[in-house]
Amino acid sequence: MSEQELFTLAVAIAVVVILGRGLANRLEIPEAIVLVVLGMLASLIPQVPNITLSPDIVLLIFVPPLIYHAAFLSAPRETRENAVPITALAIGATGVTILGVGWVSRLVLPGLGWAPALAFAAAVAPTDAVAATSVLSRLGAPHRVVTILEGESLINDAVALTAFGLAVEAMAHPFTIGHGLVRLVEVVAGGIVYGLVVGLVIGRVRRWVSDPSLQILVSLITPFVAYIPAEQFHVSGVLATVTTGVYLGTRTEGLLQPASRVSGSMFWRTLIFLLESALFVLLGLELRSVVDHLSTTISVARLAGAAAALVAAVIGIRLAWELIVSPLLRLLPGRHSSYVQNPWRQRLVIGWGGMRGAITLAIALSLPELLHGEPFTQRSTLIFLAAVVVVATLIGEGLTLAPLLRALGMAQSDQHRRAEAKARARVTEAGLARLDQLAEDGEVDEDTASLYRQLFEMRLDRVRAVLDDTGDGAAADAAADGAASHRDFRAELLQAERDKLAELYAKGKITDDIRRSISRTLDLQEPRPFH
Repeated sequence: MSEQELFTLAVAIAVVVILGRGLANRLEIPEAIVLVVLGMLASLIPQVPNITLSPDIVLLIFVPPLIYHAAFLSAPRETRENAVPITALAIGATGVTILGVGWVSRLVLPGLGWAPALAFAAAVAPTDAVAATSVLSRLGAPHRVVTILEGESLINDAVALTAFGLAVEAMAHPFTIGHGLVRLVEVVAGGIVYGLVVGLVIGRVRRWVSDPSLQILVSLITPFVAYIPAEQFHVSGVLATVTTGVYLGTRTEGLLQPASRVSGSMFWRTLIFLLESALFVLLGLELRSVVDHLSTTISVARLAGAAAALVAAVIGIRLAWELIVSPLLRLLPGRHSSYVQNPWRQRLVIGWGGMRGAITLAIALSLPELLHGEPFTQRSTLIFLAAVVVVATLIGEGLTLAPLLRALGMAQSDQHRRAEAKARARVTEAGLARLDQLAEDGEVDEDTASLYRQLFEMRLDRVRAVLDDTGDGAAADAAADGAASHRDFRAELLQAERDKLAELYAKGKITDDIRRSISRTLDLQEPRPFH
């Protein structure tokens, strides 16, 4: 691809992403669907070059930051409390899906071997919780349902990508079941150990780096430092990246300073948005060349039948697992067994919330181009079918999840809003109490104390309005930057609020998403030095 073609491609992707987000917001449909469709339309423009992504490039550029970001934002306490249902879904349901979809793939695509069938099944097995949890959180679904979907999505990415790596190895060099089990132990154990080592080293480095720009740069290279060497060592780069992300994410917001967390959070949100959007657009652009290859390898009728069967298998296996197998978890000992006593409605929502997204596309686009040293002629067919599964689940499940939640009587949007308002009130009251103490001890003059007291009272008025259902529930505004002489005083107030926030979370009074939301507000109030 020439420099001009590369520039044209970059411009096309940027335009499609901008138009796609605007259309998706206006039409209130999943953004991924619009991006894929617009990407397909853009591929019809003569000036846009044909796209054929290298499998290695997809795995190298897209996968590490996507899975690292998901792991970094994991909620350890909630995940631990729901360990059994999350593990059952992430390992059990994902494993059954890989085997079931692999078997169906061989039925609908004659001549497809077990290795490529399992590689394709591993691509469509992991769920993308972003679309589902955004709907569930907005409508106030039970927090346990959201936690299970988020925790499952993180772990099943690692499970599916590990299975995919083994299947790709088998596509290049066939091996026995015994050898496969040995390799599974090697890649899993090696990936976790290496990920812990990287997490420890990066944690020490971050403690010594104070410049916000350098801290963000360190966070950017971390997933690649975890992923690339692990793959070179022939262990799971995915598990290494997930382990590093979880380790750093559970230690004081990744060991970043408060002022750096604000810019760092914005940087990562933008990066993940661009990567996910680019994947969907690139899929749409590549579909032109994929469809060209399809015309010579499979008939339209057989392709349609295969797509319908695979979509049914992906959705059906998950629903069957939740409605039939999940209740059997009551036979397991331990405090987590109460999960199976949840109403069937919650299990139905969890089963229906298994949409596929960016990770599925990244894995499918990284299918190898060779099979046992020969051209892999069915690669285009499998990429197309993976795209169908993603779009079908996003449309079929994504557009019906909210109506399903309302029909089951599980939409309680006010509860989450009030829970966050209560937490904000208690955190603000802690800051106000510290202010009164400092004023009483004479450490701050009364005029300054009065000014900040009014600020705290304004915040309390806002959250009280939410609790009284008389306000709009807007988040508290960031405090204005004070004079340099007041920075230490402001820092003490913020520290009191952070301590209270940490206490509320440690005692299980608030959820992780509420903790992060309030923490972002406090970070915005952090005093900044003059330049």
